[in-house]
Amino acid sequence: MAYFVVVDYCKGNLRSMQKGLQLAGAEARVSADPAVIARAGAIVLPGVGAFADAAGFMQTSGQMEVIRERIAEGVPFLGVCLGLQLLMERGNEGVPSPDWMEGLGVVSGCVRRVDAADERGRFYKVPHVGWNQVHCKDETDARLAPLFAGIDDGSNFYFTHSYRAEVTDQQDILATVTHARSFPCVIRKMNAFGVQFHPEKSSHKGLRVLQNFAAFARSL
Repeated sequence: MAYFVVVDYCKGNLRSMQKGLQLAGAEARVSADPAVIARAGAIVLPGVGAFADAAGFMQTSGQMEVIRERIAEGVPFLGVCLGLQLLMERGNEGVPSPDWMEGLGVVSGCVRRVDAADERGRFYKVPHVGWNQVHCKDETDARLAPLFAGIDDGSNFYFTHSYRAEVTDQQDILATVTHARSFPCVIRKMNAFGVQFHPEKSSHKGLRVLQNFAAFARSL
C-alpha cells in the first residue's frame, strides 16, 4: 500500500512516532506538505503541544482541509494525544476564555482542561502524567478491534496531557481512563481513530496498537 504520513504541524512528537510505525512494519514519512498528506495511504497526527497553536498552523498551512477531505474519503487516520483532541470540533487550550479554536470537526464535542479534583473533592495532579489503565466500554465491539486486538481490558498505557476530550456522541467512545474523573481515551468516527495515550511510549502494548493500526490500514 501507499506510505503512512506522520503530519508535521510544528508541535508533534515526530521522530518517535515515525520510529514506532517503522517498528510496526509501516513505511512512515514525516511531512508538513498537504500534497504529501493527500497521497498517503494512512495519516498519523502525533501529539505534543497546545491545541490553539497546532490548529492555527494546520489551518494556515492547508493541512486542516486536506486531512478533513482524506478522512471523509475513508483513509485510515490515527490521532495521538493532541492528535485525538484535534479530531474534535473545538478546543480552548491556548485561547483566552471564552473563545475557542476550531478543530477538524470529525468528532462532535470539545476539548477542556483535565479536572483537578474528583467527585469527593480529592485533588489530582495536572498534567496527568504516567501509566494508567485503559478500560474498554465493550470488549466485543468490533469497532475497537482494529486497534486493540490482542490487548486485554485494563492494560496500562503512558499518558502525558493537561486537556481531555468531551465527546457528544457516546457511540464514538470506545475506551476510557480515569484521572480524577473518567474521560474518553480511545475514540472512533468512520476510519478515524484517536488515542489519548502515547502508543510510541507505551512499550510492547503500545507497539501492538501501532501494529494493529498498520494492519488495519493495509487491509483496506
